[in-house]
Amino acid sequence: MKKILLIPDSFKGTMSSTEICSIMEERIRAYYPDAEVISIPVADGGEGSVDSFLAAVGGKRVAVTVKGPYMQDIEAFYGVIDNGSTAVIEMAACAGLPLVGENRQAHKTTTYGVGQLMAHAAISGCKRMIVGLGGSATNDLGAGAAAALGVCFADKDGNEFVPVGENLSQIAHIDTSRLLPELKNIEIITMCDIDNPLYGKNGAAYVFAPQKGADPAMVEYLDAQLKAGAEVIRSQLGTDIAQLAGAGAAGGMGGGMVAFFGSRLQMGIETVLDTVGFDSLLQGADLVFTGEGKIDDQSLRGKVVIGVARRTKKVGVPLIAVVGDIGDHIEAAYSEGVSAVFSINRVAVDFSEAKKRSKSDMALTIDNLMRFIKSMNF
Repeated sequence: MKKILLIPDSFKGTMSSTEICSIMEERIRAYYPDAEVISIPVADGGEGSVDSFLAAVGGKRVAVTVKGPYMQDIEAFYGVIDNGSTAVIEMAACAGLPLVGENRQAHKTTTYGVGQLMAHAAISGCKRMIVGLGGSATNDLGAGAAAALGVCFADKDGNEFVPVGENLSQIAHIDTSRLLPELKNIEIITMCDIDNPLYGKNGAAYVFAPQKGADPAMVEYLDAQLKAGAEVIRSQLGTDIAQLAGAGAAGGMGGGMVAFFGSRLQMGIETVLDTVGFDSLLQGADLVFTGEGKIDDQSLRGKVVIGVARRTKKVGVPLIAVVGDIGDHIEAAYSEGVSAVFSINRVAVDFSEAKKRSKSDMALTIDNLMRFIKSMNF
């Protein structure tokens, strides 16, 4: 009996990882009805991360009322896996861009609700947290989340406040002594798939704030605020996050997770593979299918396809990447462990048209591959 693992990333704005797994499995079973097919949906830390983990390993959703991007009450959630010991939190659930609609003001939004989700999970007894960064509407350095968990921020006159993107430079004192006690013995892993520094031309404000409503003048202002925040963190907490790779993720929350909670920043795919026990699942496998919306030179930095390929290469299991589009200069993927790359694009049309037929094109591509594989007496 054949054993085939499916571990694709989502095709952003087109198909979720879970949908892709379902399409792949249906076509595989048309040729190998008795195969053991194991689906492992993947998300990068943004919207959908909790559901992907729950689909992959089981668990439950926990609903919590927390503060939204503008400190309004909203219904959010997190996931609990590993028999209740691990919480999976996606910051997009309460600080995501879709929650602000057209009211995009990166200088005023907060991650306070993310801290409330973390607090609820810690008080509920979770001993490990996976916090996914992605899709944020914020630029507050994660200070809002820290405040919700007991970190005290005060200005030069001793007045306490919850910092947001526009007033990070007003922080003069940081007191972590009132940090939620339940957090002290919890391992916190932050899923972070970008390596941008906190500030500068490649930092959080310049690269990501424009999509959060910031005009050029505001981008420059927010960048200066993040720099000021980093300086006070260094002087008050002794942690230098200024040029830390990934510190610029989610409006600087990557840096905040390290500075305020001692979290480890880790590529999302590595977190997923470790959490689902991928190396164990890989034992005895005959073939692995993975994929993403576009494979390009950015993919080679260790995103889903390459992260999976590095694991399959170690044990000699062939890996096929099925993608939406193939960029230039991806030859290095083959030395990383990718056996072959196929695009689902079957006709030359614009993306607006291609996305409408993406599900059928995915099915037809997998069907085509399985016909060939079957003919080779696989």
